[in-house]
Amino acid sequence: MRVEVHVESADSELRSLLGWLRSDPDIRRSVVLEIREEPPQEGQMGTAADVLQLVTDNGWNAANFVLALVAWKRTRPRDPSLTVRRDDLADALTDCSEEQIAGIIRLLQEEQGEGGDGAGR
Repeated sequence: MRVEVHVESADSELRSLLGWLRSDPDIRRSVVLEIREEPPQEGQMGTAADVLQLVTDNGWNAANFVLALVAWKRTRPRDPSLTVRRDDLADALTDCSEEQIAGIIRLLQEEQGEGGDGAGR
């Protein structure tokens, strides 16, 4: 499965997140992480944005991954907003509420092709 994480902040924050996730042994064991450039969407002005892309294997744990995102986010002085995208589904992690955390875990655990009822998707 491919998952993308976009950080609404400076490029250095995305690189910080990459380092944080790579330092987690459970994530490092089951996820390939890389930063890739994403061109602006049609009709948007600006330069390309960097996106953290993950490719997971069958043994990955979505809950551990989301909790690692939350832990990293809570260490940041400017509290960046994160958007997690899988296929055509996306959800934002802004306040790290239990509802947001559960919604992103569901998004990552849904079978491909299934519709979800989560807000922000």
